[in-house]
Amino acid sequence: MRSSYADLLGGLVFSIVLVYLLIVVNFQSWTDPFIIITALPAALAGIVLFLFLTHTTLSVPALMGAIMCMGVATANSILVVSFANIRLDEHGDAIRAAVEAGATRFRPVLMTALAMIIGMVPMALGLGDGGEQNAPLGRAVIGGLLCATVATLLFVPCVYALIHGSGKSERMRMEKQLVEEHA
Repeated sequence: MRSSYADLLGGLVFSIVLVYLLIVVNFQSWTDPFIIITALPAALAGIVLFLFLTHTTLSVPALMGAIMCMGVATANSILVVSFANIRLDEHGDAIRAAVEAGATRFRPVLMTALAMIIGMVPMALGLGDGGEQNAPLGRAVIGGLLCATVATLLFVPCVYALIHGSGKSERMRMEKQLVEEHA
């Protein structure tokens, strides 16, 4: 059991690092992937909290559910950050871009998370013969996604506005200054 726990915890850490590096390649930036993975600590906290509240022990199925939850939480954060980047390029205001991304992507993020949560409810209930064996997987996914969704819709846009706010406004001010000097 100890080697299974160690391997799955290692797999969880490896999956987070691998996802981060893949997003770095995709976005060609180190900051946007960092913004994206800021929702993952909330997912981990949600997993631990939900397992605690349901009196479920940390087990191999729970760790597999944690790995599944990381993937969905990352995908939802990518939706928000990608849209915020598009809006930032259009008007140059990071705070406005973050607010628009959170508002516009609210429904798709919520639908994705709710589909996964509702799909895991029968498993989390652990009804039927042998149902309690996979119940920790469902409970881990539900708890992680509840917290990760809130973090994706509230915390990720705030981090985006903080990180992109100062750099983009400085760049826009310098561009205006160059245009005024050459005019």
